[in-house]
Amino acid sequence: MNIPYITNNENGWLTVEGIGDFSVFRTFDCGQCFRFDPASDPSHVFEVEGIAFNKYVRFAENGDGKLYVKSSEEDFHALWYPYLAFDCDYDAINEKVLTSLSGNDALHMKRAYEASRGIHILRQDPWEALCSFIISQNNNIPRIKKIIAALSEKYGKRIEGGYAFPTAEALRDAGEAAIFDLRTGFRAKYIYDAACKVSSGELSLEKVKCAATYEEADSLLRSVKGVGPKVSACALLFGFERLDAFPIDVWIKRVIEKRFENGLDHTLFGEYAGIAQQYLFYYERYISGSDND
Repeated sequence: MNIPYITNNENGWLTVEGIGDFSVFRTFDCGQCFRFDPASDPSHVFEVEGIAFNKYVRFAENGDGKLYVKSSEEDFHALWYPYLAFDCDYDAINEKVLTSLSGNDALHMKRAYEASRGIHILRQDPWEALCSFIISQNNNIPRIKKIIAALSEKYGKRIEGGYAFPTAEALRDAGEAAIFDLRTGFRAKYIYDAACKVSSGELSLEKVKCAATYEEADSLLRSVKGVGPKVSACALLFGFERLDAFPIDVWIKRVIEKRFENGLDHTLFGEYAGIAQQYLFYYERYISGSDND
């Protein structure tokens, strides 16, 4: 297992080594979070900037096997180390993913992995993840980002570098009509219901996170209006550390139909089904296109 460590702190940029094959580009390009974009004034080959956990931060890479983080060392250890899942042994996880299938299925999984290697599942704030994937329903990434930015600017706390994601209490107090006015469409009633349930304690996000089984966690989240199996799976994977979640969308359906002759039993990946899902999703959406190999 690679153990990242800081080797330099210059001009507010931390240099982090021992990151294995972690990729800033692929991790922030695979559709799992919506508050990061390429930096407007980059000082590295690839650099993203955004807000998570009420903090503005930049992550960058130069193709030299190092990670560059615009952050204090304290925040790196407390926030960004776990956020980037550096305490997960991705070498062991990838070995498990790649040996879960056999024959042609294993070959296709290997191709997906090679095209997607370096993706880590971010550990996002549970409340933000739940709302974000409610907003993602029948939506595209640019519009999802615009809605989240509008919600944050209108109802989130002003912080250095932008706005924090609004609390459940703030969105509850805003009301469904005000949420609708930010072009959320039919999702307004779902966001509002989630805000009411979370702020009142009717839905405990901590209870979801600590649920003994996936089915229990899924059932709790689906008590929110508009949260079906796909939104729940996305929220659980990206916001509640449920790496066994396997969201099924049009891209996953497509890659299974194209590559897996007899279908795909995602439970074969066990506790890392969600990581396999991200590799397959990224491969199909961003890499393989319409090829027929």
